[in-house]
Amino acid sequence: MKVALFITCYNDTLFPEAGRAVVAVLERLGHEVEFPAGQTCCGQMHYNTGYQAEALPLLPRFVAQFKHAEAVVVPSSSCVTMMREHYPGMAERLEKERPDTYRGMVGEVNSLLPRVWEFSEFLTKRLGLTDVGAYYPHRVTYHASCHGLRGLALGDGPETLLRNVRGIDLVKLDKVEQCCGFGGTFAVKNAEVSSAMLTEKTTAVLNTKAECVTACDNSCLMHIGGALHRQRTGVRTVHIAEVLAGS
Repeated sequence: MKVALFITCYNDTLFPEAGRAVVAVLERLGHEVEFPAGQTCCGQMHYNTGYQAEALPLLPRFVAQFKHAEAVVVPSSSCVTMMREHYPGMAERLEKERPDTYRGMVGEVNSLLPRVWEFSEFLTKRLGLTDVGAYYPHRVTYHASCHGLRGLALGDGPETLLRNVRGIDLVKLDKVEQCCGFGGTFAVKNAEVSSAMLTEKTTAVLNTKAECVTACDNSCLMHIGGALHRQRTGVRTVHIAEVLAGS
């Protein structure tokens, strides 16, 4: 299959190793990966902060970049949730407000969205895989991000992939479904609440005695990793793609 990678602005700017790991896994599985060079933000940061009008132009840009892709893989469940929950409504608004420019946008979005997948979801639900041939000899715990757990209903798919990694010591995280407290600007606007939630999450991580904590979203991992680093715990954070790329 020819797979188009949407890397997300977060990974592109702060965690490029996650994108390289996605490519490594997909190519190891025999797929061809392409990277549309004109891609940019999905619009989630604008939309969730109240700048919905500013997010609108990013939708037709995304469609233009990926409309011919056989599959679009995204190493971020929050971005995919943004697309599935808000792109249809945004397309309707564009067609209504600027029909001459965006006529047919609703149809294009409805055609494209079924081909957009979060990375672990693509492996388990689209390809039907539980083992990608990875080797990662470390003690690892998994954090289920809110968008993946509730927005995309990833279920135990990510953990199934991790359990089949050779050499791994996968330790269950207590209250794995509990939010880490990041939530984008929530962590800034509600810092005290966010910090309290983060403390509970890092305590649960440390109780596992894991060497590293993994998740499907680097946004959560950045939040968790910052606290672990400030406490000098020595516990690392790694995107699930990096674990699955291990050889």
